[in-house]
Amino acid sequence: MTEAGIGAGDDRRPALDVWFEFASTYSYPALVRIGPLARAAAVRLRFRPFLLGPIFKRQGWDTSPFVIYPAKGRYMWRDLERICVDLGLPLRRPPVFPASSVLAARVALVGLDVAAGAAGEGAGWGEAFCVAVFRACLGEGRAIDDPAVIADLLSGLGVPPEPVLAQAATPAAKARLREETEEAERIGVFGAPSFVTADGELFWGNDRLEQALAWATRRA
Repeated sequence: MTEAGIGAGDDRRPALDVWFEFASTYSYPALVRIGPLARAAAVRLRFRPFLLGPIFKRQGWDTSPFVIYPAKGRYMWRDLERICVDLGLPLRRPPVFPASSVLAARVALVGLDVAAGAAGEGAGWGEAFCVAVFRACLGEGRAIDDPAVIADLLSGLGVPPEPVLAQAATPAAKARLREETEEAERIGVFGAPSFVTADGELFWGNDRLEQALAWATRRA
């Protein structure tokens, strides 16, 4: 977990946990636009990547509801097209939907944990990596389960990919992602993106981002 939004170190700012899944289509516009909005609202963000798959399975789904219900899936893609046009974002469907997001999530947690525990060289790339993954997956249609794609994204951020990929493959990294997913389910997260304020209020969906930021500032 790490903090973003405006300058680091001011713990008096209201906090907002940002729960997202790299396979989540609506998390794409949310993660791309949340930084400037949080800075304007003076809210510090805590990026929380997790996996929706295990949560869906416990609800009786073996894949995304956008696949299970074709009409819902068709609507989602058209809706996302409209959103991306309004935001000036490129949109290209990944080769497989839902994308396999395990590798990207583990790497993201490595970067976010580095930023949370250190301020030295290489710290702080976790947030930028998360946005880069969404741009690659849904903006460019790249396969984010491909280590070569993840390595390319890390290199583009000036982060040596080999040690990060090695760390993301350790049992500790795997356990870390399981813990985040279990925590998401424990607090009632059922979809992505979800935003949770310091007082435990949960907001679900890209279209609830502004409301979540407003609630966070009012309840600070």
